Amino acid sequence: MPRNRYYLSIADLGHARGEDPRFSYAGAGPNDFAGALQHALRSDELFQRWRAAQPDPDAVDASLGNTDPAAEVTAKVADLRTDVELTTDLPMSVLRHRLFLLIGGGWQLRDLRVA
Repeated sequence: MPRNRYYLSIADLGHARGEDPRFSYAGAGPNDFAGALQHALRSDELFQRWRAAQPDPDAVDASLGNTDPAAEVTAKVADLRTDVELTTDLPMSVLRHRLFLLIGGGWQLRDLRVA
């Protein structure tokens, strides 16, 4: 799969949280979030914890646990929002799943380009 560069924005990072606090982002700023998301993309740790909490872990789509050890994430405050740039070869379905676990629906895809 080709490497893509995703450009996201988070309207209110200070209040952006996933629905389940066991998996939710709990940091304090853009650098913390970038580190949390980068770790979530490079490692299957977050996915495995989430999977183990499901009623039937064996029924979970294993492809959601794919990782990209070379994923890179940066984040910065810009115009009252947090802009996130990430480069990965993971499909959008995996990226979306990890983002929803970490910050729920509090993000928006602004652009997508081949890296």
